[in-house]
Order: sequence, then structure tokens, then C-alpha cells
Amino acid sequence: MSNTFARRMGTVHRSFIREILKVTANPEIISFAGGLPNPELFPVAAMDTAAHGVFAEIGASALQYSTTEGDAGLRAIIAKRYKDVRGLDVDPDSILVTTGSQQILDLVAKVFIDRGDKIVIERPGYLGAIQAFSLFEPEFVTVSLEPDGPNLDELEAAFRDGAKCFYSVPNFQNPSGVTYSLEKRKAVAALLDKYGVLFVEDDPYGELRFMGEDLPSIYSFCKNPGILCGSFSKIAAPGFRLGWLVTGKEVYDKLVIAKQAADLHTSTVAQSIMRRYLETNDIESHVALIRERYGYQRGVMVEMIKRYFPSEVSIIEPEGGMFLWATMPEGVSSMDLFDVAIKDKVAFVPGRPFYVDGTGENTMRLNFSNSDEGRIEEGIKRLGRSIATFLK
Repeated sequence: MSNTFARRMGTVHRSFIREILKVTANPEIISFAGGLPNPELFPVAAMDTAAHGVFAEIGASALQYSTTEGDAGLRAIIAKRYKDVRGLDVDPDSILVTTGSQQILDLVAKVFIDRGDKIVIERPGYLGAIQAFSLFEPEFVTVSLEPDGPNLDELEAAFRDGAKCFYSVPNFQNPSGVTYSLEKRKAVAALLDKYGVLFVEDDPYGELRFMGEDLPSIYSFCKNPGILCGSFSKIAAPGFRLGWLVTGKEVYDKLVIAKQAADLHTSTVAQSIMRRYLETNDIESHVALIRERYGYQRGVMVEMIKRYFPSEVSIIEPEGGMFLWATMPEGVSSMDLFDVAIKDKVAFVPGRPFYVDGTGENTMRLNFSNSDEGRIEEGIKRLGRSIATFLK
């Protein structure tokens, strides 16, 4: 049977995080592993009302096939929010609604990546992108992340060497929590334009800022049209699997073709309910509530780490998003640490899967958005105890 699989399947493995989530299904385990929003903040009642309204008013239309591009009303709302919230002018006709922002990565890979193409990603990089791109057998080129964004010398060297695409998460990067400075954003845009490299800017966390000031997208500085990715998963309902992309017409048309081949269109029901929810509720107040809660939870985790982790462990303290990134001394394996920590009923994500070059052995990602104050304190206390055993 193994001879019947496509060659590409031999180069891609199961998502490490998804496998960890199976282990953490035990309710006794305090998990900082998943990239999960806090379910207490899901607008359940408002979504219920919106769903009833959709079926009462448009009924069968919500159950019918729809256009590949997406619900026109929903795209108009997305465009208006870009203007109102980000100050970015976006044509609704440049927006393609997708089945989660993860589908964008799959479509981009199908449309742009041939075997052996050089694809630039951050080090560490988003595991979902690594998995999606790996199916199409590129050559990954990684650039180091500094506290204010990518190392520009490494980035230019990669572009000069024939890179086809640069994928990045400039706001509260997953997994590191790093945010690009304004200076780095402008510099990255200038390099993209200079070398004609396709840019994929993934921004699922941009609205989850609870410290500092919002910064313009790199997309807004680029002369050549890249691809700007967005999602309702972190600000409304991840279960709806609703994402979107913004891009220029030539790229847009190719991505529409790829999406038609993939799933015809994103769920009509989910789009209709989301549109009605946005029309009848104050989404900005809801996002403000999320920011306030996550900012508090982040503060608790930072405080507990300083209290319970050995002093040799350093962390990146993000200004937003959902993750903290911790680095232990060289020679300490977070993969080995995981086995010890899980026995103490606490889980995290070891850092190595975020590195395509096999490094990052002494790093880990911690999610703070899906735990309350008590579980954060107890979980960090347990984890600190496990780390201490490795440093003796």
C-alpha cells in the first residue's frame, strides 16, 4: 500500500501540536499547549440570535451553494473594518473568504510553490505554515527573529539568492510573540519591492494588542501586491472556520481557481451567521473585552514565571497575542522536559517543531489565553519544578 502514496506524503508528518492535544485531553492536565482562544469569551448568545435571524429571514438561501469569492455583505464588512480599525483602504472585491486562514496557506502553496522553490520563513516559524508548505516540497530558508523583527541582512541575502516567497507573522508572532517594529516593517517592504518577492502577511493576532500602539501592516507599505491574511477565529468563533485574504487581481484570480478546485466555496451558513452577527452587534466592544482578559492572563503568567521558573530561563514578554516564548540554557531538551512535565500533569509545546533546521531544542511555547488565573499559577509552578530538575 505504501507504494501508492504520493512522494510528497513522505516528507510531511502529523502536526506535533495536534498530537499533543490528544495527550492533554485529560481534564487533570493543565495545558499551555494549544493555541486556543478562551471559550468563556465566545459570543454564544449573540451567535444564537444571529443564527435564528438568518434562518428566519433568508432560510433556504443560507443552505444553498454560494460564490467562491464569498458573501458580498461579509466582504464589505471586512473592508470597512480595515478602514475603521487599521486605516487601510481595501476593495471588497479584493477579499476572498476562505475556510479558516489555514486554507490560505494551502492555496498559496498550490498556486506558487514548485518542488525546490526557496520559501523564506521566520526562525522559529509557524508550524501550520511549515506543514502546509511542506506538502509541496520547497526548500525552506529561515531568517533569525530579533526582538523587533527579522534580521534584515539574512532576509536580503535570502531574497538575493532567489527566494520566491516570504511568509511572516509580524504581530505577536506564533510561536515567539515577537512584533515587528515600524522601522523593520518599512525595511521589509522595501526589500520585497526591490527583489520582487511574493509576501504573505499572516495577521490572526493583530487585533489582540493589549499593550503599546497598533502598527500598520507591511502590506500597506508594499508597492507590489502581496497577500494579507485575516481570521475571525481569534476575535469571534474559531469553530466557524472563517478566514479571508486580500490581494491584487492577478494573484486573486489564481487563488480563486485553486479554491474552486479545493472546496467550491466556504460554508454559506457560517458566512451568513457571521455577517448577521457583525451587523447586529458591536464587534469592537467584544474585541476590547478579549484584549482586556488576555492582557490580564498574560500578566499573571509573566508574574508566575518570574516567581517559579529558575532564573536561567528567559522569556519574551509579548504586547499582544496568545503566547509566551521561553528559552532554557543550552543543552536542556524541552522534548525530554515534556515527558517529565506531563507526569506532573502540565503540558506545553516543545520548541523544536517550529524550526525546520532541527534547532530550538531548548525552547518552548506557552499559551496563556485558555487558562484562568488559578490554573496558570498552578501550571507554571508545576512546570518550574520540572525545569528545576533538569538544571540540577
